[in-house]
Amino acid sequence: MAEKKIMNRWLVCVGAILIQLCLGAIYAWSVFTPSLEDANWTKTQTQMVFAAGLALFAIVMVLAGRMMPKFGPMKVAMSGGVVLGLGYFLAGIIGGTSFVKILILIGIVGGSGIGLAYVVPIAVGMRWFPDKKGMITGLAVAGFGFGATLWVKLAGSWGKLIANHGLNTTFSIYGIAFCILVIIGSIWMKFPPEGWNPEGWNPEAKTDKKTAVSPVDLPSGKMLKTPQYYLILLTFIFGASAGLMSIGLMKAFPVPELMKNGFGDDAAKAIAGTAMALFFAIFNGLGRIIWGLISDRLGRKLSITIMMFTQGIFVMAFIKMAGTPSLLYLGAALIGFNFGGNFALFPTITADTFGTKFVGQNYGWVFLAYGIGGIFGPIMGGKLGDMNNFPLAFIICGILCLVAAGIISLVKPPKNLASN
Repeated sequence: MAEKKIMNRWLVCVGAILIQLCLGAIYAWSVFTPSLEDANWTKTQTQMVFAAGLALFAIVMVLAGRMMPKFGPMKVAMSGGVVLGLGYFLAGIIGGTSFVKILILIGIVGGSGIGLAYVVPIAVGMRWFPDKKGMITGLAVAGFGFGATLWVKLAGSWGKLIANHGLNTTFSIYGIAFCILVIIGSIWMKFPPEGWNPEGWNPEAKTDKKTAVSPVDLPSGKMLKTPQYYLILLTFIFGASAGLMSIGLMKAFPVPELMKNGFGDDAAKAIAGTAMALFFAIFNGLGRIIWGLISDRLGRKLSITIMMFTQGIFVMAFIKMAGTPSLLYLGAALIGFNFGGNFALFPTITADTFGTKFVGQNYGWVFLAYGIGGIFGPIMGGKLGDMNNFPLAFIICGILCLVAAGIISLVKPPKNLASN
């Protein structure tokens, strides 16, 4: 009998990036908020849609991880593309500028679609690249970060979709694009055959302590009983809160600071928009790739410790940087770079600590941290913004990141889970 042909594993990378480019639309939300504020939305309302999307993203991801063994990764990813696309498409058709309708269709429905599809490329990629988990996860989720730039620019300065066609038509165009592109990328979302390993890679080979992986595969029920899970979860909550608060305020906070330093309203908005859409978004994508590569060398725990500690410094320093264009761009790049690292490092520390076999289910539980951070960070930032106290939001989140660097250092080596 002829040996079954094995798919080229790099096709998984192509499909993963294509899917994640569309899922990154949630970070493009800021390009729509000026039009909604012109329609008498408050800053808090705009952040509530963003927060709802993040929360549903995280909650539904737990369900997606449980669905994969039953339906297979391809079908789960495709369903995510359909749900995401439908949410945006219907928001364009019937949403108008209604807060309730857009909250439901883009926040809840759209966020659910992202949650369905997001974990699939990560779980599939780690199975195909057990020898390069940091690299493949970083590449897979880099599309999510770069997707923000793509969709912001198409709606704004590149494609001028909002200016030429209006907010609602832009929503509908995006909905159709998301559905088609995610379905195409899902074609390659297939697990390798049981027992398959890359040629020349020996999973039994001795690894050093920094990059050691769990000798056992723990299902979610057992993982949730370990202290390691809660330490990783809390670290991620603090890191996600800081990054998502920064995203929510990356345009709102610098504008008045720049105006204090002599810039006009239009110039200040253009500078702040560039900081978010260009510097933050691009370095957010680069951070996912580079932190993934770094962690393959240094190990996940040390990489997360460094990332969280420096993020705490950057977030607090941003208060003083926001009013000067060059420093604003630098601050946006540094915060974006570290924020992007979360999405390469937390899936891989989950796999290293609890095993790769159940990472699709397990990372959904870890990723609940993103939903919690998505509620706390942006809404806190919006509330303090409405009270004209932006700096306090950055101070709180900066301190949380410094605390997170200490918390992650308490995670025990993977070998201690063998007896759990």
